[in-house]
Amino acid sequence: MLKSSLSIDDIGEDLIQNVLCRLPAQSFASAACVSRFWNSICNRILFASPKLSSAISFNPLLEDAVSEVVDKVLSKPMRPHFVLASIGPSFSLRQAHELINGNFGFHIPVVVNVPEGIIGRDSLTDEFREVQWEVTEEEDLAGVSQNENVNRGIILTVGFLPGLKANIIPLLFEKKDPRRLLIDEFVISIKEYTSSVSGHASPSGILLFSDQATDIKPVLQKLDYAFSLDTVIVGDGGSKFLCRSDDGNYATRVPAVALLFVNERDRSPGIGETKFHVMISTGLSPLGSTYKAVSVKCNETSTWLTAIRDTLHEDLDGQSILDEIYDELGDRIQFPVFYLGVTKRRRCSVGPEKVRRITFHEFHEVMGGNEEYLFVKSDGIKSGDIFRFYLSDSKAALSSCIEVSDKLRHLKLDSCNYTDDRAGGSVTKREVFGGIIFSCCGRGDSFFGQQGIDSSTFLENFPGVTFGGTYCNGEIGRGNLSLYGQGNEEGGDARCSWHAFSAVYLIMSYIHSAG
Repeated sequence: MLKSSLSIDDIGEDLIQNVLCRLPAQSFASAACVSRFWNSICNRILFASPKLSSAISFNPLLEDAVSEVVDKVLSKPMRPHFVLASIGPSFSLRQAHELINGNFGFHIPVVVNVPEGIIGRDSLTDEFREVQWEVTEEEDLAGVSQNENVNRGIILTVGFLPGLKANIIPLLFEKKDPRRLLIDEFVISIKEYTSSVSGHASPSGILLFSDQATDIKPVLQKLDYAFSLDTVIVGDGGSKFLCRSDDGNYATRVPAVALLFVNERDRSPGIGETKFHVMISTGLSPLGSTYKAVSVKCNETSTWLTAIRDTLHEDLDGQSILDEIYDELGDRIQFPVFYLGVTKRRRCSVGPEKVRRITFHEFHEVMGGNEEYLFVKSDGIKSGDIFRFYLSDSKAALSSCIEVSDKLRHLKLDSCNYTDDRAGGSVTKREVFGGIIFSCCGRGDSFFGQQGIDSSTFLENFPGVTFGGTYCNGEIGRGNLSLYGQGNEEGGDARCSWHAFSAVYLIMSYIHSAG
């Protein structure tokens, strides 16, 4: 009797593919090494669509928490292009960084930070949760939490984006002057890397992370000036972080890093296009008259100023300005949080480029005032700058969430087949495959008076789609002043990339042939 010479490959390509697509990431990677035939099937599975996977854990032991989220995000075929992890302040940032790096390849960009809270789906229960850390003022100043029962959690997000390359570019200090940021060099490095990969100067997207001691506003000005409006810029402007670039180098003491997403010049045939969309739910409302700064004094952390009102040319001191604002506010809010929304027109350039003037809008938190000056956080305000007061406003935030939900609903409807003129009139399809949220730590249950407002905005439109993120102390989202129902004096929209009491949604979609 003849012995059968059948091999596993003889069971059929479709059946093999059906089995391989159910494997967890590590087993899937091993299967891709079995043979060229299996490798080609694995690549077909991987490159069929981009993948975003996210999970949270509140296990009080860091090693176990990392193990839980890693197992969950890698429970399906995945070849991560980037890794984002956010942890609670009771965990060790350096230890978490080492554990995360140990679970992923040497050439994968990794960012691990300590935000104000985490948002995502539990790796064990599949319950969606929004948790803000409970850190006292003393613990915050000490940089560590002493409460052993809270502030222990992690969210891990990994992504595979075919046709895009991810890399980390650090923002550095001047060696001779550690107070001076090398912003031009930072922007030029991003341009050079992007050009080397795509042939264009502007990346598809930038996820920006900066520490609490860094005023990220001047960096955002340059990024907004230097790159095409098609470049999405989002992130966390105030958290401790550690990172690893795709060459394995560690950038452990830098003021900020940019995680870049760049279209590859020579994309393989059949690979679609990953698109990033930014939607912002604002949480500030304008209040009172328009003012012009007159006398301005600045240091590294604050600005002191006097101003004139647009209808009255008398120089007003800080207490007089605040009295006017409180009169305008009345008894509507017991403990209001005020910001100055300042419209600035500045000369700007990168490197040897010709200087141009740009108009942008920045928010500065109001610290108080006396019979001489109004005090606001950070510098950058000049005599002649126009500003208005803005007030944290939960009603405005809720209304803005509804607007974002409407935009997401339209994006969902756009996910049906449509004709793409850029592709020669062929029928293409858009699919939303993931979202990341950067929400202000001032929002949440206490701000809205109910749970899950920011998350439900996405989840109700895209149930089952990967979604998660963090609470921030300074959320970054590239946009303009029209978000706040305002325009600049010249009738256009001033650029605005740093927000307060907002929720910034990064939505990821994939456009591919419907055939």
